[in-house]
Amino acid sequence: MGKRRRATERTNNRPLVIGGAIALVCVVGAAGAYFLLGGGAAADDRSADAAHHRLVKIGPPSASEVRTTATAFLMAWQHGDVAKAAAATDDSAAATQLLTGYGKDAHITGVTLTRGTPSGTSVPFSVKATVSYKGMSKPLAYASRLTVVRRAKDGVPLVRWQPSVVHPDLTEGDRLVTGEAGTPPVKALDRNGGELTTAKYPSLGTVLDGLREKYGKTAGGKAGIELRIARKAAKKGTQKTPDKTLVTLSEGTPGTVKTTLSPTLQAKAEQEVTTKDKASVVVMRPSTGEILAVANHDHGFNVAFQGSLAPGSTMKIVTSTLLFEKGLAKADKAHPCPKFVTYGGWKFQNDNKFEIKNGTFKSSFAASCNTAFISQATKLQNDDLTNVAQQIYGLSMNNWAIGVPTFDGAVPVQSAAQMAASLIGQGGVRMNPLNMASVVSTAKTGVFHQPYLVASSVDNRTLAKATRTMSASTQAQLREVLQYTAEAGTAAKAMAGLGPDYGAKTGSAEVDGQKQPNGWFTAWKGDLAAAGVVQAGGHGGDSAGPIVAALLRAGS
Repeated sequence: MGKRRRATERTNNRPLVIGGAIALVCVVGAAGAYFLLGGGAAADDRSADAAHHRLVKIGPPSASEVRTTATAFLMAWQHGDVAKAAAATDDSAAATQLLTGYGKDAHITGVTLTRGTPSGTSVPFSVKATVSYKGMSKPLAYASRLTVVRRAKDGVPLVRWQPSVVHPDLTEGDRLVTGEAGTPPVKALDRNGGELTTAKYPSLGTVLDGLREKYGKTAGGKAGIELRIARKAAKKGTQKTPDKTLVTLSEGTPGTVKTTLSPTLQAKAEQEVTTKDKASVVVMRPSTGEILAVANHDHGFNVAFQGSLAPGSTMKIVTSTLLFEKGLAKADKAHPCPKFVTYGGWKFQNDNKFEIKNGTFKSSFAASCNTAFISQATKLQNDDLTNVAQQIYGLSMNNWAIGVPTFDGAVPVQSAAQMAASLIGQGGVRMNPLNMASVVSTAKTGVFHQPYLVASSVDNRTLAKATRTMSASTQAQLREVLQYTAEAGTAAKAMAGLGPDYGAKTGSAEVDGQKQPNGWFTAWKGDLAAAGVVQAGGHGGDSAGPIVAALLRAGS
């Protein structure tokens, strides 16, 4: 007993905590499938040639292998053995770089990892540690997850390396850094002067990060000491994702930035997006471009401002502008809406293969008839839709300056079937709720006002402008078809009681590998406009429609 106790006393490494119990790492054999590597000899061949053959296990890692592999990796990481931890992953170079920076650049010490119960090959775990820098320290705690995979060449189970293993908010190219924040903090205010915080408005995390990135150095603040995620540099032509603060060791002195957000509508938007999984919404004022609310069901990525999704039939607002401008459609004139139209080798159809006989363009728009738009593809040039989107709606130019990073829509020049698909918001067309709120605002007023969150007078930045406006005839027809859709078309149920100064368009966008389409809805009521998407929500009138309509009612 004495010898055993002394041996224990000489052990310096702390044990990995697993569900409150000390982990004992052992290699356990498990039944599974194997293949023979190196030739055709049987596994039990005792000849000299058998030395050149070995069995390689295939198939998913067993429960025992998952536990053993995860435990070995977590123990090595906890004990600061970067080389051993990295060797337990399928990308030792990338793992070495990030795990080395965990201690060296992020100044994280005293790491304790607690493994949770595996689910298949996925293993949750929690992290408790201390961030220490120049005599200051603060606790750090968060949850993460790893996945165990089998290396194809030899069947060895390993941790699949991805930055989110180290911290769930890390993506490829990001780093953890502790030190003086590169940018001083800001105190963001709503349009009435009230402070905007994530405690009040959970969706605003990425927005507040973006405001700090943009205005921190000019708003009069002083940087503090923080552990933060330093984001990778942006690709050419894109906007950098703001850094994210994880732990504040010493408070900086914040500067002040006033936004256009309405506290009433922001609170309502936060409430509405909780009603549907993966819902996102934006509210703005068509006459000025002021953004009044932005909210997402999921708070990790700002889909409302930076999402890149096919907008489905809401794109028919832009396509209708093109058809009206070219004289290929008139709101009250007869227009074909057959069950099927073939173009570029693709056969297009309407929802449930409906058709409208002897109908007008207005009735086709209100019923969201795909073939009414595809049928005009033979009379269009490949760049027609792109030109209208850029010149009239200010889209797809990557030049919006709203005060935080955005994706400004994409309407690429395409040909054949993809060009036809673009006319109904599929193909290569990509949008987000901010883009579509802007589209319906332009349709309502006839003039593009770039959306903005911070007034341009704050930093003298230049807002994007359209190079031309739509004709008065086109605007009148757009308002007519949008009003009719809100009154008697696919948007009527959601928009009930909001007329007469209103208009709306629904959309459903198919996504490969997704059972239900993304549901879209964009509408105006008076001098309010809103757009929303519910990913995998099905028909836009039923999913995104009630969210958008509730916000228009709240702001009326």
